Order: sequence, then C-alpha cells, then structure tokens
Amino acid sequence: MVPYLQIDGLTKSFGDLVLFNQISLGVAEGQRIGLIAKNGSGKTTLLNIIAGKEGYDEGSIVFRRDLCVGYLEQDPHYPEELTVLEACFHHGNTTVQLIKEYERCMETEGNPGMEDLLARMEHEKAWDYERKAKQILSQLKIRDFNQQVKHLSGGQLKRVALANVLITEPDFLILDEPTNHLDLDMTEWLEDYLRRGNISLLMVTHDRYFLDRVCSEIIEIDNKQVYSYKGNYSYYLEKRQERIEATNAEIARANNLYRTELEWMRRMPQARGHKARYREEAFYELEKVAKQRFNDGNVKLEMKASYIGSKIFEADHLYKSFGDLKILDDFSYIFARYEKMGIVGNNGTGKSTFIKILMGEQKPDSGTIDIGETVRFGYYSQDGLRFDEQMKVIDVVQDIAEVIELGNGKRLTASQFLQHFLFTPETQHSYVYKLSGGERRRLYLCTVLMRNPNFLVLDEPTNDLDIITLQVLEEYLQNFKGCVIVVSHDRYFMDKVVDHLLVFKGQGDIRDFPGNYSDYRDWREVKEQREKEAEKPKEEKTARVRLNDKRRMTFKERKEYERLEKEIGGPGHKPGVVEGTLMELVDLVGEYIGQGYRVEVGEFGYFSGKIKSRLVKDKKDLRSPSIQFNGVNFLASKTFKKKATGKLERAQKLFFQASSQLDDEELKRRLLEHVNRYGFITRTTYTELTGRLKNKALEDLKRFAKEGIICKVGRGNQMLFVKNQEDSQTEQNI
Repeated sequence: MVPYLQIDGLTKSFGDLVLFNQISLGVAEGQRIGLIAKNGSGKTTLLNIIAGKEGYDEGSIVFRRDLCVGYLEQDPHYPEELTVLEACFHHGNTTVQLIKEYERCMETEGNPGMEDLLARMEHEKAWDYERKAKQILSQLKIRDFNQQVKHLSGGQLKRVALANVLITEPDFLILDEPTNHLDLDMTEWLEDYLRRGNISLLMVTHDRYFLDRVCSEIIEIDNKQVYSYKGNYSYYLEKRQERIEATNAEIARANNLYRTELEWMRRMPQARGHKARYREEAFYELEKVAKQRFNDGNVKLEMKASYIGSKIFEADHLYKSFGDLKILDDFSYIFARYEKMGIVGNNGTGKSTFIKILMGEQKPDSGTIDIGETVRFGYYSQDGLRFDEQMKVIDVVQDIAEVIELGNGKRLTASQFLQHFLFTPETQHSYVYKLSGGERRRLYLCTVLMRNPNFLVLDEPTNDLDIITLQVLEEYLQNFKGCVIVVSHDRYFMDKVVDHLLVFKGQGDIRDFPGNYSDYRDWREVKEQREKEAEKPKEEKTARVRLNDKRRMTFKERKEYERLEKEIGGPGHKPGVVEGTLMELVDLVGEYIGQGYRVEVGEFGYFSGKIKSRLVKDKKDLRSPSIQFNGVNFLASKTFKKKATGKLERAQKLFFQASSQLDDEELKRRLLEHVNRYGFITRTTYTELTGRLKNKALEDLKRFAKEGIICKVGRGNQMLFVKNQEDSQTEQNI
C-alpha cells in the first residue's frame, strides 16, 4: 500500500495537561481508520494538528507529495455573506481556482488563453463540478442553494461543510463527527458513499454501526498513547478487553517483583559492582511499571429515579403547524408507566418541536396535554445548557445543589458526584471554557441526572459524547425505573434503549412501530421490496412462481392447499396488513382460536396477517418458529416474545378447557364437516379442529371408526380417516 501520512514521536500538551506523548501512527492508501478515545483525550486536537490547524510540541508529520486532503471540522465556519453554493466553492482547491480563471477569461475582452483553459477544464472534469455539488447537497437535504450561510442552523452548516469536503473527492478524508446532525437516511447514504471505492479515511465518530460498517481499522488513544486494532469496531471491543487484562496482569507481576527488589535496595549493599549497578538501573525501570495506574475509569450513573405514579401524560387531539408545514395533526397518545419510547424521522418533521410541546416550551395550536402529578421531568436538550464560560466546573453543579441524593439513603457532595462523571479534582476547579465539546455534554448530563428525575426526555443525547460514556448511559437507561423518551439518530443507541418507536414521516403523519430501529429498518426494506414486486406485471410474477415450483405436492399437501385457498381467498392471496398494537394482534389470534382452531406461536404472524401466507413454497418460511410482523422477526425481542407467548399460552389454555367440554355431537359435527369437504382427515387436523390432545384425538377417531362414521386407512404417520369404504380404496390407490 502507498503511504499517505506518517506521524512519528508526536507530543502535545496544554500546560500541565499532556494529551499524548511520543505517539506514532500511519495511514496508507485504501485504509479506513476510526479514532476512538474518551472525551478530553485529544481526538479533535489530533485531527486539527494533522490538518495543520493547530501546532504541536514535538514530533514529525509527513504527507505524501501532491496528496489532496479534505478535512471536516467539528464546528465549521464560513463567511456569513456566502450562499450555500458559494460555500461549496470556498475551499479553494485546484478545480475551483480553474473555474474562477475560466470566469475571468470569459469577462476579459478577446478571451486570452481560452483554448488552454478549455483543455484544463476538460481534464479536471470541472464542467460537472456544480452539478455534483448540487447532487450531494440534495442528498444531505440542503435544497435552497441561494440561502445565505448566516441563516443556516448549526446542523445545516455542518452538512454544507460535509458536502464541501465530499465534492472535491480528495485522496485522504479527515472527518470529525461526520454523522452529527444527519438524520437516519443521510447517515445510511454517507455510510454507503464511504464504503464505495478506494477512499482513505481517518475519522472520529460516536456512531458504532457507522464505525463497524465503514472502518477496517481502529486506533485508540488511551493513557496518552495510541493502540492500533486491525479490524472493525466489533473486533476492537474484543481485543481491547484482552489488552486491558494483559496490562493488569503485567502490573500485578511487576508489583510482586518490585517488593522483592525494594528489600534489596533498602539493604544498601556496599561496594556495588557492575552487576549491582545493572540491578539498580533495572529496579528503577521496574518501579515505573509497578507504579503506573491503568486508567480504566468509567462514568458512574447510580442515581435512582423518584417514585412515578400510574398516570404519566395523556396527549389529546394535538394540532401544531408552522404555515403549511404540519407537525402534529390530531395526535393523541397515552404514555404508559416505565415505557421507553424512541422518536425517529427525517430532519424537519417536528421531532424536537414535539418534545418542546411536551416540556411546555411551546404550545400546541389546539388540544391538551395532561401530565401526572408525580412526574418529574429530566430534559436533556439538543441545544445544550448555556454555561457561563467564566464559571468553574464545580460552581456549575453547586449552583444546583451542594449535596445530591442518590436514593436508598445515599448522598454525595457536588465534588464526589462530579468524580462519578470523570471530572478529576483538577478539572473541577478549572473554567468551563477549557472543557472540550464532549466534556461539556457530560457536564450537562450530570446537571440533568442530579435532580433525580423519573421521566427522562433526551433530545440527541449521543452528540459529542464518547463511546464509553454512551455504553454506561445505555446500561443506566435499560435499568432505569421510570419513563424515557429518546430522540436520536444513533441507531445502536436506539436499539439498546427503546421498546418501540414513534416514526415521524412529515406533515403530521406519525406512526407507532412495536420494535427498535433495526426492526423498523428491516420491516421498511421488506415493505419497499413488496411494493416493487406489486408494481411488476402479473405475467412476470406468475412465471416466476412456476419456475420455483420444482416438486409436485403430495395428496395431503394438495388437499391442505385447496383448503387454505378457500380460507384465505384464493391462490396468490396474501393476508392484508393489519395496523395495530401487539395486544390487538393477539386479539386477532384469539378470534381465530374462538372459531375452533388451535394456534401455535409460530403461526401467530400468519393469522395476524403480518407475513406471507403458508402457500409460500420456501421450506424455511414454513418451518421457522418465529413471530413476524411484516417480515420482521420479533423473537429477537425478549419483551415481544414474553408478551406474545404468554398471551397465546393463556389463549390456548382457555381453548383446551373449552374443548374438553365438547360433547360427542359437536365433535362429530366438526369431523364430518371436514371429511365431507376434503374426503379425509388426519389426527393433526382433528386436533386443530377440536383442541383435543393427541392421544385423546386418536381415541376419538378410532371410536368413530368403530361406529362406522369414518374408516381408518394405513398406519403410523400414514394413517388417514376417510369417509367410507369406497373412498378408502381410492385413498389406497392414490
């Protein structure tokens, strides 16, 4: 691989604070590297140093000659008078300079040097530059190209800067938090864009799915050193734990040997020779290892939620709009106790506005919100808390409370509480303006949780927080004994925390989805695939079905096929999509059970109209013991599995209790109805019709055969009960 960047012996410090010491790393052509570290460890500082935006104490940074580098800053800035499109031409690369030369030439009389410029324009592909810029801006949901930069939000400005970097198609990309302010569709588009081609990449991001799918190597800054892992994020997690265990074991061995050598040093042997001097020097090296403290501290979230009653909040017929843009359109919802809801949707669909209405910061146009008396909100805003830059960190917390109640009689002082959030005593007494972006977000989280809320409302909580803090926050929210609403574009975070989603589709269209984000994404892909199939000509679909039909059905399968055709409305019919909650779906199964059919858990999706019919020839679909919802497997969700199986078991129990009270006349009626329709019946089918247990079902069928109502044919698994003797002979011939 061709080397693009080589860093050797790099050291950077701010006063007494050393960020990294004598670190070395390299980036080669085609490498996609993710940079991971705790907040305040110097991730952004390192990227700024590489990009030439910041100085360093010592070391060397060498780029390959003529390498084109693109850098996306964490907080980009542009002259306010520029338009969006002009900002995309602001970086001053060779193509932009060429376009400006061409424009000056066109304005000059006689157009001197035009032929040479045209040849260079063709070679640089400058003619497509503006079209490419508009295309990438559109993918990032920036469509007003003439809007001035000063009127853009922070998120829009970050997306313009991202487009600015991508348009130039640099050899080497340096990205600082590229997924911040991107909605889910834009994040997935960027993910695919970076995975295509031979892009070399060094980036900082908290999005773990993004890291896993884009990066082929992870570099970690830890204890002022760098560690390299030749794999994606999942590989990094495994190997990092191995490294920590090996380091702890090395320190433990060094401590044991250090005690022995310390005794020797204290005896102060006289007239030391060469060996004694060598042993003394080795002792001091050993002392460095033994006294090092491996900093594996994590944020500690031990706050207990205060008591929350059964009434949380009820939204009744809410309406909210800004001109023609509808945010809420007759929205009603009753929030349940201990519910954990995620909110997803594209930017501009009203997610943050909905949160602000709930928190009372904005009022709906009409409708009411009734909040329970015991609800105590903890609101983590996307905009963050406006800290006084000249305040000390400890003063920010002490202004709220000197002592923090953790619950169960535990109390912490403000200083002790800050140490739980990895603010050392030195950092606590430094000023807010010295904190990194991630440290400020961590301080904000600290001020929210110290009030012991029982209803957490988190609007983009993952922005600028390091991955280790996110992992601790996820675990805390999973065990949180209260209610949670999360608005986030971090897919991994949503998968870990929420039970269901509110999907904001725009113009007041809000859908409730019973699952996490990965479930929703899978369901959406299946839905889109079905819509594409539905648009294809019927002739093509029929031909495909015939091609897949590779084997002939047995007599039993053909009869079952005919029965199902009649029940579900003919060949090729698929059950309709049933909109509703999990409990409504279970009620549908209950209705089917009430008609005299036994329903297994694996058939739940079919009877609720949520998956393809059992006429599908794919054996995997027929055998799969999963509950599905529009193609999404919900057995992965423990909550769903527990609720669904529990409901079905209770329904089946009631069914069997009812079936045990069926008299002979009712059993015969159900039996003859099936036999007259199909000419035969099996023990399994009889069990489904009556709910009788297998041994009881066989006893019933043999008894009815003795009475001459039906006739037994075959034995074991081939046993059938047919209408009469003549039909029996027919069955044997078949």
